[in-house]
Amino acid sequence: MERYYQPEIECASRDEIVALQNEKLRKQVRHVWDSVPYYRKKMEEKGLTPDDIKTIDDLKKLPFLSKYDLRDSYPYGLLGVPLKDVVRIHSTSGTTGKRVVAFYTQHDIDLWEDCCARALVAAGATDEDVCQVAYGFGLFTGGAGLNGGSHKLGCMTIPISSGNTDRQIMFIQDLNATVICCTPSYAAYLGERMKELGLGPDDIPLKAGIFGAEAWSEEMRRDIEKTLGIKAFDIYGLTELSGPGVAFECSEQSGMHINEDHFIAEIIDPDTEEVLPDGTWGELVFTAIDKEAFPVIRYRTRDICCLTREKCSCGRTHVKMAKPRGRTDDMLIIRGVNVFPSQIETVLLNNGYGANYQIIVDRVNNTDTFEVRVELTPEMFTDDLGDIAAKQKKLADGLHAMLGIKAKVTLVAPKSIVRSEGKAVRVIDNRKI
Repeated sequence: MERYYQPEIECASRDEIVALQNEKLRKQVRHVWDSVPYYRKKMEEKGLTPDDIKTIDDLKKLPFLSKYDLRDSYPYGLLGVPLKDVVRIHSTSGTTGKRVVAFYTQHDIDLWEDCCARALVAAGATDEDVCQVAYGFGLFTGGAGLNGGSHKLGCMTIPISSGNTDRQIMFIQDLNATVICCTPSYAAYLGERMKELGLGPDDIPLKAGIFGAEAWSEEMRRDIEKTLGIKAFDIYGLTELSGPGVAFECSEQSGMHINEDHFIAEIIDPDTEEVLPDGTWGELVFTAIDKEAFPVIRYRTRDICCLTREKCSCGRTHVKMAKPRGRTDDMLIIRGVNVFPSQIETVLLNNGYGANYQIIVDRVNNTDTFEVRVELTPEMFTDDLGDIAAKQKKLADGLHAMLGIKAKVTLVAPKSIVRSEGKAVRVIDNRKI
């Protein structure tokens, strides 16, 4: 029998959901008008006032927010409450090294944790489960979100963070962890390490996993389910909106239910910005209708997606989003981290290199590999292997500082990277996702 964390909301009628969204949207538009000068100016440029927004049908009148707005308003330009009311930040990388900083009141955190608790219940968790949170903790939202959701549900929570795989397996066995939350690539690696240790699905008590923060295929899902002996659930989120839990899979595993009492989803044509009907693939746009500290409205996620309102066998009535098919921009997600080529260019140029480089991403043994090939300038060219190794290390350290993840840096001879007559081929992504 399907269980729910907040059944009165998760199974509400369409009329009830729309009425709630209308009320919250009006309140939120008034909030940003009064409290966020940056967004008020964008509304004024379109000739809008809060009185023009009465229902969700009026949402299309409002201006969009993009990653460029977040960069331009860094750090406090989109803050919607006095700083004394902010209890936490989380952050993700931006296009040029300026990070997206998202702010949270305690109320924001409470609602976010409720969303993550809903995801856990949809995956079959109860207060009798032991939940091992192996997402990274810190500025990244993954660890904190699922950790809080697990607390809300009443699970015994193991905030183990990422890495130290043998300890992860030991805790799963010794503490009888039944639910694991991490990136799908790390779940796959856990399974591989178990095989190396002579362990199989019957040797661990896990029954379910909640995996997000990076793209993964249905083939990878089945492999994880077989290797770990679990049911693997997808989860979706953005730091700009709160973090994981914006949408989550139920037992049907045919798309992710969006928490419509907190987020309104639209699909637009990325070129014309026209709103598209349900079932049409386009760019996913989100409005957070009750966030206090960071109230983003019509945020362009750049994810290519579609929505469906077909009745779900789980009984939840909230709209479902498909697994995103790609992006409309050049952002890569590598090991759960947002990586923009422009960030890499910044590091190269700051170190005296040109803009001739290639990013090569692959997935080996279910783990992302990340290499940056960089042309030496004629002035830098040398056959001194020690000097080359030192240069590579310096660049690798600079990229690590900028991106937050390690990249292999390979320096190559001048003019050895193929030139293109059209748009430069900066990224070679060999992952089958």
